[in-house]
Amino acid sequence: MKAVVLAAGKGTRLRPLTEDKPKGMVEVDGKPILTHCLDRLVDLGATEFVVVVGYLKEKIIEHYGDEYRGVGITYCHQREQQGLAHALLTVEEHIDDDFMLILGDNVFEANLEDVVRRQQEDRADAAFLVEEVPWEDASRYGVCDTNKYGEITDVVEKPDDPPSNLVMTGFYTFSPAIFPACELVQPSNRGEYEISEAIDLLIQSGRTIDAIALEGWRMDIGYPEDRDEAEQRLQDADAEAVVTDSD
Repeated sequence: MKAVVLAAGKGTRLRPLTEDKPKGMVEVDGKPILTHCLDRLVDLGATEFVVVVGYLKEKIIEHYGDEYRGVGITYCHQREQQGLAHALLTVEEHIDDDFMLILGDNVFEANLEDVVRRQQEDRADAAFLVEEVPWEDASRYGVCDTNKYGEITDVVEKPDDPPSNLVMTGFYTFSPAIFPACELVQPSNRGEYEISEAIDLLIQSGRTIDAIALEGWRMDIGYPEDRDEAEQRLQDADAEAVVTDSD
């Protein structure tokens, strides 16, 4: 399964860490966020990387070249950062089957393999990790409603009055049906083409979208303090692993 990595963002909220590098090249525990993403995708069996670049794209291209850990990399340029659905359309010509999508500013220590397995077994049109967050934080995310079968029935991007506290994380699997949906997306109030709107269009057309509950943790590295927390969590996990091995 191919893996799409969205890494075009400027990371303005991460400054000064992103003054001379794109967001994905900010280091967490000694390696760039993108390297954390690519390592997880290799472990999931990625057959090819399609990386969407934009801001200071040469920093990413020079660092990774045309392959990482034996997996080839194709780069697509998002000239203007106009939302995730807009970014996804830049890779359409390179995708002809189900694929993984990861946001290149997230660090995961979670059950990503469950999402891939669901896509392969059920032939869903999409599946993604969802996470329960405090109600007061839900309006920062794409918020989901599900039915008793664990299927997504509604997605709303950053609502003022969230219908639930179940939110999308930064890891998805899709069939190519997502691309026509992205074409139909209209700009949101933020002026962006939102992936949540494309997913909602799939739902309205009768497609099956499965929700997988997150087990473990993930950090969306939006601010310097997020980077610090992710780094501490990884270091704590490494220390715990050393103790376990010594036992």
